[in-house]
Amino acid sequence: MIKKLSRNELRKKRHRRVRKKINGTPERPRLNIYKSNSHIYAQIINDVDGHTLVAASTLDKELKGKLSSTSNKEAARLVGELIGKRALEKGIEKVVFDRSGYIYHGRVKELAEGAREAGLKF
Repeated sequence: MIKKLSRNELRKKRHRRVRKKINGTPERPRLNIYKSNSHIYAQIINDVDGHTLVAASTLDKELKGKLSSTSNKEAARLVGELIGKRALEKGIEKVVFDRSGYIYHGRVKELAEGAREAGLKF
């Protein structure tokens, strides 16, 4: 009998396949995202050293007052702008975008566009 995979298991499978090819370097780190039903998280990671250089999420204190909901497109865009701003403060301008197996649509797209508006290039 064949077991049917859940949407998240299929996403994880796609993510593992893509991660074989995408790698963050000190010159061009990886912008990784994770979204849950209620929040969205973004990290900029140097895979060579295994360090998170910058992080932002809907749980940040800077965004608490601005958000009516933490699980919508507006919140994702604000997280993108925040991670872009923090990355530029650390001197990071170019990144590799890792969408973690999610479809480039909705909240993922808004986060990416927010980061681009803040000045990140990918």
